[in-house]
Amino acid sequence: MMNWKDYLNFLKSLINNTIKIFILFFVIAIQVSAQQDSTIAADSTKRIEIFQMQKSPWGAVLRSAVIPGLGQIYNESYWKAPVIWGITGWLVYNWVDNNTLYKDNRNFFSETGDDIFRKRRDFYRDQRDNFAIYLVLTYFLNLVDAYVDAHLFDFSVKEDFISGQKMFNVRMNF
Repeated sequence: MMNWKDYLNFLKSLINNTIKIFILFFVIAIQVSAQQDSTIAADSTKRIEIFQMQKSPWGAVLRSAVIPGLGQIYNESYWKAPVIWGITGWLVYNWVDNNTLYKDNRNFFSETGDDIFRKRRDFYRDQRDNFAIYLVLTYFLNLVDAYVDAHLFDFSVKEDFISGQKMFNVRMNF
């Protein structure tokens, strides 16, 4: 049986671990983005061409951090935004519903002391906490998807209509 002090410690450790994961993600992303893609011709008489990305990965992450799904709209992956909104809405609805049921059963247990209300209270508290974790994971995956999608925006995979095989192309605008 978990009391309020244990529950607050659990929430504090969950928040601390989430912050540490975000910091780790940003440090890794900064290290990866520090590398610059460039194409240098072997012949010194040819022009040096530097690859310029069309979409900013960190711009997409910041947009998705403010409003989940906005980074996907920025990356022109329009179909992903309603999916993210739907999943987030469903998770929030379930968190609110389980929180309400938890409070009801908590009050019933404190009034009656019946063991069935204690079991229900614990069950709904656990469900509520699980949905909170799922919500944080959905938010984090939303940020990762926006970042990766912005990086892959300039790449395309098309089918060669003559041979029927897939081709890998890099889109570069000059």
